[in-house]
Amino acid sequence: MLKKLCFVLFFFPAFVTLTQIWQPNPCLNFGVSAYGQNILSNASPIINNFKPLSSQQLLDTANYYISKHSTDTALLCYSLLINSTPKTADFEEQKKVVEALNRSGIIYCKMYDYRSAYDYFIRALLLCEKLDYEAFQARILLNIGNIYYHFGKYDIAKSYYSRALYSCSDSIGIVLVLSNLGALEWINERNDSAFYYLSKSLEISKRQNNTNLYNILNNFASLYENIKSYDSAFYYYQLALNEAIKNDNIECEAENLSDMGKLFFEIKKTDSALYYIGLSNALAEEHNFLRVLIENYLTLSKIEESKKNTVSAFKYYKKYAQLKDSIFNVKNFGEINEVQHLYEVTKTNQQIEQLAIEQQINERTIHYQRIIQFITFGVLLLVSIILLYVFFQKRELNKAYKALFEKNIEIIELQDNSSERGVKKYKKSTLTDNMQDELLDRILFLMEDSSIICDSKFTVDKLAELAQSNQFYVSQVINSALKKNFRSLLNSYRIREAQRLFSAPDAAKYTIESVSLRVGFKSQSAFRDAFKEITGVNPNFYFRSVQGQR
Repeated sequence: MLKKLCFVLFFFPAFVTLTQIWQPNPCLNFGVSAYGQNILSNASPIINNFKPLSSQQLLDTANYYISKHSTDTALLCYSLLINSTPKTADFEEQKKVVEALNRSGIIYCKMYDYRSAYDYFIRALLLCEKLDYEAFQARILLNIGNIYYHFGKYDIAKSYYSRALYSCSDSIGIVLVLSNLGALEWINERNDSAFYYLSKSLEISKRQNNTNLYNILNNFASLYENIKSYDSAFYYYQLALNEAIKNDNIECEAENLSDMGKLFFEIKKTDSALYYIGLSNALAEEHNFLRVLIENYLTLSKIEESKKNTVSAFKYYKKYAQLKDSIFNVKNFGEINEVQHLYEVTKTNQQIEQLAIEQQINERTIHYQRIIQFITFGVLLLVSIILLYVFFQKRELNKAYKALFEKNIEIIELQDNSSERGVKKYKKSTLTDNMQDELLDRILFLMEDSSIICDSKFTVDKLAELAQSNQFYVSQVINSALKKNFRSLLNSYRIREAQRLFSAPDAAKYTIESVSLRVGFKSQSAFRDAFKEITGVNPNFYFRSVQGQR
């Protein structure tokens, strides 16, 4: 059904405004297009007016002439931009070249010069593939798929649409691709898949201010016509027509009128079919919409044949065949295949270059991995040595702690023995239990006063004097109640004060010697021995441990 070849026409005006700018491939094998050379040579009288313009000015000027439907001048500016930009140009300049290539292809499509359009699209595609710009690449793939769609090569068109959908990242592009895939599905009698693609396309379109709404509605109408649901088909054709009129899209209006004429012919309403075909033909002839005219001539030929008007039917069919052959002939498609082959060869060469680069990268990676492995082995060896050193140091420390523990046991046993001797020693004492308790409270209260105990001249006699007792009773209470002698008790309080000084916020200002003197020890060695005896570690170790926790 050749009528479906014209459904993609709306894409090209849309792409003029929606196409993004991308960086081109600096290693093109195509060189200057023959079509670009022809434009430049034929426009020599006016080319000097545009030569002084920068690339951005050329692009803006071309886009301005596109908006004014002056395609020849637009192509001239695009060609100047494409052919004057060196391969060593910076990123922004290369992006402008890609846009110029793509828009030149769109113009040639609107001029039905598909050979030239395909050439520009392939060049733009090679640039995008080289630089991996998938968002822009999706638009070019869609344009190439449209050309194959026009020639009825639906399998090839679908492969390009699928690639476009895979690389597309913007909602507008996804709407376009899904709509086209929906059309391909109903052409191939896969109506469920067609309905799915078109529904998804319509859903996204509504979220994007009805982007591409006309084409989606027109495809829905064609789908319902294909399954012979004619009321629904007419309803969607009417919606599509209203959308085309609302947006002042004369080409879509002519196309939709043509489709409605074919619908009425299919349901045997010849008069209505002729009416809509007549309206479509009037617009198509006025604006030179050749694809619409092709479909109309074919429909008119079928209408005349149904009326047994053989001469008129042949006349319309001849117009249809001549016009179709002028656009979709075998020669044009053969030339397109040649460009496709050149694209595949170029792409293969690029892949070979990429493989060579990847091989070099792999070799360097292996070299660096070996270096890293060597460094890692060295680090592991160093860490192992450090761990072994720490292990042996810890083992020695454990031995020291064990010896200290055994010594503490001996001290406790000696203290117990001393306590037993003390009991015998103080057996004849006249202190009652109450008197002992009162004296113990006074002793412990005095021992809490650091200003007293940290005096290096502090003795048991001084303690007895402060406790309002005598040396005999004080020693008796300390020995019997605390199981210690006076010296052990005094050292425990002094060491506790030393621990407090080591843990103070300003402890960094102290030295071991200054602390030992501050808490009442006359020599550093006596302080060290007492500290280790009470805490189990020497004062240096304890001080470093406390400071390390801050």
